[in-house]
Amino acid sequence: MPTRLSSVLRALVAVAALVVLSSPVHADSGGIHFRVVKAGFVVGASGGDGTLTFKGKRYGLGIGGVSYGFTFGASETLFTGTVSNIRRPSDVAGVYAAGGAGAAIGGGAQAIVLTNQKGAVLSLAGRSVGAIVAADLNGLVITVR
Repeated sequence: MPTRLSSVLRALVAVAALVVLSSPVHADSGGIHFRVVKAGFVVGASGGDGTLTFKGKRYGLGIGGVSYGFTFGASETLFTGTVSNIRRPSDVAGVYAAGGAGAAIGGGAQAIVLTNQKGAVLSLAGRSVGAIVAADLNGLVITVR
């Protein structure tokens, strides 16, 4: 019986060690700003660039995307905000998806929260310049340079 109790105790200690060692590391956040230019007639395309500030360092970002649906016109949007739930700059890279409907003529304000497949959360506020009417599905792809 003592050998069996010893084996059970060793197994419990091993499980407890695994739980402690596998607990998630504290995720950080950073500042982000980027510019997106969008244009289209039915099928739209967008592109731009920006900067991630994370742990005192700056990283260049590339922005791309495609939309499909009723899109007509062109606009430029400047986004500023935060990205949270990241452990390293590369966690920002990925595909962010959103469905949207709206119109911006002149200076339209926007606010949006997006999440990528790695769990990074973008909380953004933006201001648009241009004239675009859209009811489409959007995909935003961010790359870290």
